[in-house]
Amino acid sequence: LSSFIPINAVVVEIFQPEQCVVEMDDVNLTQFQVEKHSWDGLRKIIHNSRKSTGVVINKAPHDFQFIQKDEASPHSHRIYYLGEHRENALLYSDIPKKIRKDALLVLTWKPMLDHFQASPHHGGFSREEELLRERKRLGVSGITSYDHHRASGLFLFQANSSLYYCRDGGNNSFISQNSGTRMDPKICPGNPNFIGFINTNDIWVTSIETGEEKRLTFCHKGINNPKEDTKSAGVATFVTQEEFDRFTGYWWCPAAREEPDGGKTLQILYEEVDESEVEIIHVPSPALEERKTDVYRYPRAGSKNPDITLKIAEIQTDNLEKELPVSFTSLFPNAEYITRAGWTKDGRYAWAVMMDRRQQNLQLVLLPPALFIPAHQDEDRRRESLEALGDTVQPFIIYQETSDIWINVHDIFHPFIQTSDDEITFITVNESKTGFCHLYKITSVLQRGSYHWAKDDFKCPVKEEVTVTSGEWEVLANHGAKIWVDEATKLVYFQGTKDSPLEHHLYVVSYDSPGEMVRLTKPGFSHSCSVSQTFDMFISHYSSLTCPPCVHIYKLNGSDSDPLHKEPHFWASMMEASGFPFDSTPPEIFSFTGKSGFELYGMLYKPHKLVPGRKHPTVVFVYGGPQVQLVNNSYKGVKYLRLSTLACLGYVVLVIDGRGSCQRGLKFEGAVKDKMGQVEIEDQVEGLHYVAEKYKFVDLNRVAIHGWSYGGFLSLMGLVHKPDIFKVAIAGAPVTLWMAYDTGYTERYLDTPEKNQKGYEACSVALHVDKLPNEPNRLLILHGFLDENVHFFHTNFLVSQLIRAGKPYSLQVYPNERHSIRCPESGEHYEITLLHFLHTCLPWCQQTDLLDV
Repeated sequence: LSSFIPINAVVVEIFQPEQCVVEMDDVNLTQFQVEKHSWDGLRKIIHNSRKSTGVVINKAPHDFQFIQKDEASPHSHRIYYLGEHRENALLYSDIPKKIRKDALLVLTWKPMLDHFQASPHHGGFSREEELLRERKRLGVSGITSYDHHRASGLFLFQANSSLYYCRDGGNNSFISQNSGTRMDPKICPGNPNFIGFINTNDIWVTSIETGEEKRLTFCHKGINNPKEDTKSAGVATFVTQEEFDRFTGYWWCPAAREEPDGGKTLQILYEEVDESEVEIIHVPSPALEERKTDVYRYPRAGSKNPDITLKIAEIQTDNLEKELPVSFTSLFPNAEYITRAGWTKDGRYAWAVMMDRRQQNLQLVLLPPALFIPAHQDEDRRRESLEALGDTVQPFIIYQETSDIWINVHDIFHPFIQTSDDEITFITVNESKTGFCHLYKITSVLQRGSYHWAKDDFKCPVKEEVTVTSGEWEVLANHGAKIWVDEATKLVYFQGTKDSPLEHHLYVVSYDSPGEMVRLTKPGFSHSCSVSQTFDMFISHYSSLTCPPCVHIYKLNGSDSDPLHKEPHFWASMMEASGFPFDSTPPEIFSFTGKSGFELYGMLYKPHKLVPGRKHPTVVFVYGGPQVQLVNNSYKGVKYLRLSTLACLGYVVLVIDGRGSCQRGLKFEGAVKDKMGQVEIEDQVEGLHYVAEKYKFVDLNRVAIHGWSYGGFLSLMGLVHKPDIFKVAIAGAPVTLWMAYDTGYTERYLDTPEKNQKGYEACSVALHVDKLPNEPNRLLILHGFLDENVHFFHTNFLVSQLIRAGKPYSLQVYPNERHSIRCPESGEHYEITLLHFLHTCLPWCQQTDLLDV
């Protein structure tokens, strides 16, 4: 841990349109010449910038679990977490009950396991691990997630393609299970002796006591040919992982069911998937020298999605597979995706969130375990099972959400223990109701239908809907967001943007009698928080544009008679901001009101070599797509290191969150509906002109646009539609033909190609190459050859069209990279290529190597 540096909150200064920062109207402006370096010179610059990042920032601890200590202990809590300890490791720290107020307490990070290497020893990651890391955008090595059973103290995690478990308080020993890739391990809450995991597309369980492994499902045939082996159990499909952030396909029931004979039955709800009608694609294998390809099922826009259903596996003396009494599509004819699933806390119901193909209708469904009947029965036994269901066992659709834009999938569902068999109360979020994502407390009546198995029979009336939060701001609800519900005090803790769309804060409000919302985190920073299960402490990982990340523990003090107004007091530090003098000037945030009427935010990296009277070449760095926000008051030092490097060399760097980006409400994000790539470019250009007018050092004759993925797509769209503005485009891993991208993402924003042909054609860059400039050195395309997300097909097809049209282009392929560049050498080469292309191709650069040191 680094030494303590006092931190003062820095309020983000917003430059309003009427403020003129630099007045140079009377100065004869000339162009600033970026000093052009050789390839080796640029390599040294990148080497030096990367070398310093290791000491600039620590790897912050994350994934916290609080355990309250007993009264005799000098510590109030022990916290478990993941953090960097040579590699990502399972760690713990103890929080003392008493502290000295005149001294800063920095907690020691202690490893749970000694001498344990979680990264692969030989041969790298398995294919399953590698693909999961891509979907989760994981860059760290070591232990990346863990499961914890609070009552038994058991920890479980996956590493080296195998499973490991340990207990705190023991000798920190661990046992590896049998060889082979074991994925997605989970402890059975009802009996922690059992562990579930995925092996070759089926669910298995193992006993800690005996070490015996047992296969629960039998979808995988064992054929080494995806064309013929099409089924899986408990595994989230590519689209479910990539576009809906669901990375599991099975869920343990939290309680074991007591049987009349005194035995117990354990239950697992799982998704079974059949991809037999999903298109097959071939992507080059990482073993390029063997000239092999990997085979994937990939549903492109407008094509067939997998067939899905929900089943239950029961573990008794003999395993039993149970299925729905009629087909999934008969019960839920409009359900194309199961976006979330699980169990109520007492195990009385399984639940699932289902969405239609266009993602404009959401249903939250309760599924009684008794609804599932034994699978693989003959006709007579099946008939008996159906008759035994009677007319009282049915699904319950307890909540629905509809939108004329789209519904962003979320992670917020907190069901309360039922006090009546006839109704259920829960907290969830809804974005479509007001256009902003907010919390609601719902009570739904579990109304029994007439058992005709018609979809309308399952809809339950909402008895009460209480608006818990409201306003033109957002409760954070996706990408793993959480709420913490204190049922004793009837308070809910949540994270949101109430104070500013540029900052995330922790708030608390009463869900029983909503009104005042109390912010618990300090302004001037953006926070990511975790609240203790006893609601007396929270941890905040926070930073600002000018302050590197800190991780601090706060204690909530005050009267138990007024828990809403308990005051947070700093208690201890887990990580302090780095004191390393990193030579990087942070960006400044600005805002302006666009022609659309929305206030737009941007970040400006001023060139370090700013010379009065000179205009500097400018790089617009863009993502611009839904579900992403780049401009906020959080530390950018390492993640956007290349932008600081550009500024160091004399470039102006501009980042703008235009319409289509997130955290601004559904209307703002929904501006791209059915027409991607249009309003985003308009807002980028408008922001560029605003900055050029107010900051007179921007040279509008030398502007480049660069981005990756959706940002690569927008870079191409900028050059297609605004070639007079953007002199150079550098497009990384771009989608160039939207009908070739996946169903879940593309159809959410564009509908199907059949229903929106003009929209697809308008935003597919490869169909508009005639509009690209004829001058060489204006377009650079970069792409990983193994990309299984935005397939290399997109670049291949674009290049074919460019050649056919006689258009110039430059291409850089990374043969061993997927959608994200992971290899350090590839990352370095990409950054040098970016700088070299800008140096070479933005006009009026001069040749010198004076700074190649």
